[in-house]
Amino acid sequence: MKVSLYHRFEVEDMSAKNSNNIFERILSGEVVPFSDPEYYKLPEQSERAIAILVDLNASKTIEDIRQHLGKLIQSEVDSTTTIYTPFSVNYGKNLKLGKNIFINQNCQILDLGGVTIDDDVMVGPRVNLLSETHPIEPESRKALIGKPIHIKKGAWIGAGSTILPGVTIGKNAIVAAGAVVSKDVPDNTVVGGVPAKIIKNI
Repeated sequence: MKVSLYHRFEVEDMSAKNSNNIFERILSGEVVPFSDPEYYKLPEQSERAIAILVDLNASKTIEDIRQHLGKLIQSEVDSTTTIYTPFSVNYGKNLKLGKNIFINQNCQILDLGGVTIDDDVMVGPRVNLLSETHPIEPESRKALIGKPIHIKKGAWIGAGSTILPGVTIGKNAIVAAGAVVSKDVPDNTVVGGVPAKIIKNI
């Protein structure tokens, strides 16, 4: 059953590569309304992610987690990267992982807008990385906008924090526990609070 399900999605993925599809348009920052004729493809790909996450979150070893995550993001997960379950991502194919990353339990990633995590990053438990948002105006709010998140080398994202769409976390920066980050964080700084502000330099 799982093989046929994965195979179906893989066939659809290959055909989608030949066109400027809805996933490419969201990744480029285009505002895509819920009424878009290709919008049905989003829940289909969420089902693909859910199917793989069932196996990932049932894994009994870190290596098994890496294998399932590699299938989800369609890229090999380096042997130096450790992820603890439960783990959740709504798409997977726009999640890019470096080496020697540690991600603790209950990490939630929305990656349609693109999420890149560089080498040597630490992510605490219950962290949210959200690369998707909606227009502010009520009449156009039922639409999706992708804004990429980039967490640079050596950063530490504290427990329970939320990184909002379009934010870059600088090299070696620290996001304090519980912070909500709405603006870029400079290299070698500590930020905290809601909204997050610079507390000190490292």
